[in-house]
Amino acid sequence: MSTAQAAQAATLHQAPEARPQHLTRRLKVVLAVLLVAQFMLAVDFSILNVALPTIGRGLGFSLSGLQWIATAFALTAAGFTLFLGRIGDLAGRKKMFIGSIALLGLSSLVGGLATTPGVLLAARVAQGLATAAATPAGLSLLTTAFPEGPLRQKALGVNGALMSAGFTTGAILGGALTDLLSWRWAFFINVPVALAVVVVAPAVIKESRPTERPRLDLPGALTVTGGLLAFVYGLTQAGDHGWTSGHALLGLGLGVALLAAFFLIERTVAQPLVPLRTLGRRNVAWGNVLGLLAFVTETSLVYLLTLYLQDTLGFSPLAAGVTFGVLGGGTVVGGLLAPRVIAKTTLLTPLVAGALIQAAATAALVFLGTTTGPSLALLLPATFIGGIGNMLVIVGFMVTATSGLPDAEQGLATGLASMSQQVGITMGTPIMSAVVTATTAGAVTPSAIHHGVTVAIAVNAALVLLAAVLAAVFLRPRGTARRGRALA
Repeated sequence: MSTAQAAQAATLHQAPEARPQHLTRRLKVVLAVLLVAQFMLAVDFSILNVALPTIGRGLGFSLSGLQWIATAFALTAAGFTLFLGRIGDLAGRKKMFIGSIALLGLSSLVGGLATTPGVLLAARVAQGLATAAATPAGLSLLTTAFPEGPLRQKALGVNGALMSAGFTTGAILGGALTDLLSWRWAFFINVPVALAVVVVAPAVIKESRPTERPRLDLPGALTVTGGLLAFVYGLTQAGDHGWTSGHALLGLGLGVALLAAFFLIERTVAQPLVPLRTLGRRNVAWGNVLGLLAFVTETSLVYLLTLYLQDTLGFSPLAAGVTFGVLGGGTVVGGLLAPRVIAKTTLLTPLVAGALIQAAATAALVFLGTTTGPSLALLLPATFIGGIGNMLVIVGFMVTATSGLPDAEQGLATGLASMSQQVGITMGTPIMSAVVTATTAGAVTPSAIHHGVTVAIAVNAALVLLAAVLAAVFLRPRGTARRGRALA
C-alpha cells in the first residue's frame, strides 16, 4: 500500500466527529482569521512597489539605496521561512502565528512613522521576519484544522485565491493610497488588521505542534537560511546590475555552496531540519518545484506588464495598478474552481491543465502592440484567463505538497511550500528584469522597452510550459488514477 493510500485509509477510519463534512461555525471563524492574515501578508509583497519613487523623495533615499526598500523585505521573508517554520513546530504554531502578526503590526506602525532611511529599512526587515514566521505557521494551522480531503482542498483553494489576489491588490492599493493620501498609509493599513487578528485568534485557534518535539538542527538551519539569503541577494543584484555583476555572482555562488552544504548536513544529523525521506516524496519534491515556477512566472508577469503599461503605453502608476484587477479576478475564479476540479478528477489535472492554460494566455501577450486600444483588448482577457490557470496550479501545488503527511510533518511541509512561494515571488522579478536588460542593451525608449518586455514574456511562457511537462512526467499517478488522489 502506498503512503497516500495508507493516509487515506487512516482518514476513512477516523470517527465521524473528527472528520466534519461541512464548515462548522468555529471552522468558519478559524478560516476567516487565517485568510485575512494571509491576504495581508500577500498584499505586503507588492503594496510599496509603485510608491518607491515617492518614498525615496520623501526620506532622501539615494537611487541605489531605493531598491533596498523591497530587497530588505524580500530577503528576510524568503530566507528565514524554513527556519522559523521549524521554530513554530517547536514553540507552538499558534504562538508563532499570533506573535508574528503582532510583530507585523508593530513594524508597520514604525515604518509608517519613519523619518529616516535607516528606520524604514529596519521596519521592512522586521516585516519580512514577521512574514517568514506567520506564513508557514498560518498554513500549518489551516492544514491541521481541516482534515485531508474536500474541506482542506476548499480551504487551500480560497487561501490560494486570496494570496494571489492580495499580490495584485497590493499594486492597486499602493497606487491609490500613495496618490490619494500618502505612502505612509501603505504601512498604516496593516495596523488595524493585525490588531484584529491578534485579538480574535487566541479565542478561536487551537494550538498545534508535533506530539514529539524534535531538537533544532542548528547547523542545518544556519546553512539553509544563509544559503537562501545569499541566493536571493544574488538574484536581486542580477536583476539590477546584470548576471555578470560581481555582487550577483558572489551571492549566487555562495548561496549554491551553502545550500549544497545544507543537504550534506541533512544526510548525517540525527534529527534533520528537513528529513530527506520527506523531501524525497514525489508529491513534496515536485509539488514544490511546480509551486516555485507558478510564483516565479505570474508575479514577474505583473512586473513586466507594469513596465509595458507605464513605459510603452504611458499609463500612470494608479491606472496600471487598476488594470491588474482583471488578473486578480481571474485568480479568485481559479481558486474557487480548483477544489472542484481536484474532487472530480485527480491532483494532476489542475497542475497540468492550469499550467497549459497559463502558458497559452501568457504566450498570447507576446503580440501586445504599442497602441492602447488593441493592446488592452488582448491584455485584459489574456491576464484573466492566465490568472485562472495560475491559480489552478497554485492550489494543486499546495494540496499536492501537503497531502499524505501526518500532522507532525505538516509544519515542515507547509514551511517548504511557504519557502517555495516566497522564493518564487522574490526570484521572478530579477530574472525577468535581467532578460529585459539584456534584450534592450540599456535603451529606455518606449519601443525598446516594448521589445524587451515581449522577449521576457516569451521566456515566462516557456517556464510555465516547462511546469506542465514536469507535472505530467513526474507526478503522473502510478497505477490506476483515482479521483482526488494524493500523489506520494
